[in-house]
Amino acid sequence: MKYFLLLFFFPTCLFAQNQQLSIVPAPVILVQRDGAFVINDQTNIDISLHSKSLQSAATFFRNAIKEISGLNLPIHSENSVDKNAKQTIALLLIKDSSIGLEGYHLNVSSKGIQIKANTQAGIIYGIQTLLQTLPAVQTNAALSVPCMEVTDFPRFKWRGMHLDVSRHFFGPNLIKQYLDLLAAYKFNTFHWHLVDDQGWRIQIKKYPALTNTGAWRVDHTNTVWGSRPQAKEGEAPTYGGYYTQAQIKEIIAYASARNITIVPEIEMPGHVASAIASYPFLSCTQQKQLPLTGGNYTNMASNYCAGNDSVFHFLENVLTEVIDLFPSQYIHIGGDEVDKSSWKKCAKCQLRIRSEKLKDEDELQSYFIKRIEQFVSSKKRKIIGWDEILEGGLAPGATVMSWRGEAGGIAAAKMNHDVVMTPGNPVYFDHYQGDPASEPVAIGGFNTLKKVYYYEPLPKELTTQEAKHVLGAQANLWTEYVTTPKQVEYMVLPRMLALSEVLWSPSSAKDWNGFNERLQQHFKGFDQKGLNYSKGNFKVDIKPILKEGKLYATLSTEAYKGQVYYTTNGEKPSIQSHLYEGPVAINSSLTIKASTVVNNEVKSVIPAEQQFALHKAIGKKVNYTNPISRYYMADGPNSLTDGIKGTTAINQFWHGISAKDLIAVIDLEEEKNIQLLSLGCLQNYNDWIMMPEWVKFEVSLDGVHFTEIKTVANTVSTSDKAAQIKNFTTSFTSMKARYVKVTAKVLDQLPKGHSGEGKPAWIFADEFIVE
Repeated sequence: MKYFLLLFFFPTCLFAQNQQLSIVPAPVILVQRDGAFVINDQTNIDISLHSKSLQSAATFFRNAIKEISGLNLPIHSENSVDKNAKQTIALLLIKDSSIGLEGYHLNVSSKGIQIKANTQAGIIYGIQTLLQTLPAVQTNAALSVPCMEVTDFPRFKWRGMHLDVSRHFFGPNLIKQYLDLLAAYKFNTFHWHLVDDQGWRIQIKKYPALTNTGAWRVDHTNTVWGSRPQAKEGEAPTYGGYYTQAQIKEIIAYASARNITIVPEIEMPGHVASAIASYPFLSCTQQKQLPLTGGNYTNMASNYCAGNDSVFHFLENVLTEVIDLFPSQYIHIGGDEVDKSSWKKCAKCQLRIRSEKLKDEDELQSYFIKRIEQFVSSKKRKIIGWDEILEGGLAPGATVMSWRGEAGGIAAAKMNHDVVMTPGNPVYFDHYQGDPASEPVAIGGFNTLKKVYYYEPLPKELTTQEAKHVLGAQANLWTEYVTTPKQVEYMVLPRMLALSEVLWSPSSAKDWNGFNERLQQHFKGFDQKGLNYSKGNFKVDIKPILKEGKLYATLSTEAYKGQVYYTTNGEKPSIQSHLYEGPVAINSSLTIKASTVVNNEVKSVIPAEQQFALHKAIGKKVNYTNPISRYYMADGPNSLTDGIKGTTAINQFWHGISAKDLIAVIDLEEEKNIQLLSLGCLQNYNDWIMMPEWVKFEVSLDGVHFTEIKTVANTVSTSDKAAQIKNFTTSFTSMKARYVKVTAKVLDQLPKGHSGEGKPAWIFADEFIVE
C-alpha cells in the first residue's frame, strides 16, 4: 500500500518527463535521474553474496551483453571477488514482501548498478528492464544506461502466450526465438499446443506410431485451410515434424533460464485424429483411418472412446512421459469442442454412462476429465483445460482456461476454481490486427493493438474474493493460416507488448498515447533485428452515436500520430477531403468513406466504408424472443436500430443467433405511417452463416395482435460460398403502426458437403429498416 500515491500519479508524470525511456511493460515506479552508467570492458557482474543461487541469471545477463556488444563481462562470485573493481553490476537477493516473488528493485547510478529481488525470477526481470535501455543489436556504441530508480512487480501471476504447432510445425529454433520475445516482455508462461487433429508433435517413446504416423499428413497447401479435402487411401504424407524428447528438454532448460514455465497441452478427449490415425483402437469404431490432412475431419474419428479402459491406460502412459519431461505444475488436457455424436452411437460409451450412473454424454465427458485429473493429481500435478471442461460438472482440482468469451471463467471463479482468461475477443492473435485489405490472410476476427491494450482480465461480474481466482490471462496463436516463422512474428508483434502491459503494469496506469509513444522505440529494435511486425492498424473505425435522438458518426484511427480524412459523396478520401475534427451529423442515408493519414501520406490501402440508413426506427428498443449469442452482440442489444449497416466482415454490427429463428419486435414509441420494411442478412458459407429460409414482416398497433405484411423468400443458394449480403425487403401502401416485427427462419440443416453438414446454421442480421 505504500506505493498507492505513486501509482495514482503514474500516468501523468512518468513518461512525459522521461521520453528517452521506453520500457514495456511500464514499471510500477520509475524515477529517472541525471547521468548514466556506461558498461565497458572494466565492468563486472557481482554475485559474490549469492554465487550459487544467481549463477544462471548472471550467465544470462553476460550472454545478452556479449550479443549486443561483444563484451564478455566477468562474473565475480564468492570465489573470485575483485575488491578493486569499480564498474560493478551487483545482483542481490533480499527479503522484501512488498515486491512479491517476481518483483525487483533496479538502481542505476553513474558509479554502478544494483538489481535486488526476492528470487532469481525478479533478478531476471530487472535485467530485462535494464536491457531495454540498451541497443537491440550488436554495436560499437557505448552501452549507456540512464540513471534511474525502479520498483516493479507484476499485477498477475499467469502472464502467458500460446503457440499451436500442430496445424503448422515450427522447429526448435523458432520456439527459442518465441521464448526470447516472451522473456523480453516479462511473460512467464508458454502454453505449447503439441497435439491436435492435424499433427502429434511430441515424441512418446512407448508409442512410436504417434510420431511415425501422427506427426505427418497429406497437406493441400494450395487450398484454403477450411476447404482442404480429406486424404485418399494410399496418399503419401508430404508435411510434418515433431520434437524429440532431447529437444524438448533443451527447450525447457532454455525457458527456465528466462523464468518461463512451459505448459504442455495434450488434447483429449477430442481433437485427436492424429492419435487415432496412429492407433485406431483408441476410437469408438476402432477402424483404420485415412491419412491425416489439413483442414476438416468430417469423415474421420477424432475423439477417444470414453468407454474403453485401454484409452485411459494409453493416456496414463503418455502423460507419465509428459510429466517426466515437463516440470510445470500444470498439464493442459484440452477438453474443447468434443463432438459427442460418436459416443451416442458407441455401445461401450453407452455402457459406461449406465454403469457410472451418468445422465448423458456431457457427464461422460466430465467422467473422462475427472478420471484423468485423478491420475495427474497422483503425480503431484494439476490439470488445466478449455472452458468446455465445465460441461457435465467440473473436476475438483481443475483450472479453467476461458476462451469462449469470459462466461466460462466467471462460472468457474464463482465455483472457487482458478481461471486463466483467454477470450477470443481480444486475445486470439490469429485474428486480424489491421485492415484485412492490407494484412496477410487470417482466420477472421479483428483484434487490434488498441483492443488488446484496453483488455481487462478481471470481469466486473466477480466479487473481490472471486476475482482472486483469476490467475491472469494469455494470448493464443492458432496456426491454420500461420505457416512460417515470419508469420508467427507478424501475428504476435506488437500485440504481445500490449498484453504484457495489461498483465504486468497497474491497471490505473493505462495510457494508450503513452504506450504508443514508447512502442516506437521498440519498432526500431524490431527493424534492427529483422523481425517481421505489423506497422499498425490504419483502418478507420466508424461508429454511430445517438445524441438527443439525432444520429452522428465518429471516426477514429489507432495509427501513431494519425489523422482521419473522410468523404460523404462516394469519392475516395485524400488529404484534400474533410479532416475529421468531431462527430459527423447524419442528416440523410449516406455512405462515409474514411482513410488514415500519417505525415500527409494516406496509409489506408482501401478506405473504410460504412453505410448509414436514416429511418424511423433509429435508436428504438429491440426485444428478442430468442436471445442473441453473447459472442455476436455487435455494438449492443439495439444494434438492429443503430442506423449503421453491416459489411461482409462478420465481426462488426451483426447480431448472430445459432440454431434458432431470429424474432425481433421494435416499439416505434408512437403510431407512425410506414411503407417499407427491410432486414439485411449475411451469408458466409465457411463460417456456417447462412441466409434465413425466409423473412416474415408483421405490424401492430398494440404490440399484441400482429398482421402479416409479407413473407420474403430467400433467393441465395445454400451452396454459394461467396460472402454476401441480401436485403429482405417489402414495400406496401402506407399504413399506421406502432410495433413492427420480423421473423427470420433459420436454416435447420447445413447443406450436404458442408463441413457442418446436417447441423443448424447461424443467422447474422444487421439493420432493421423502417420507412
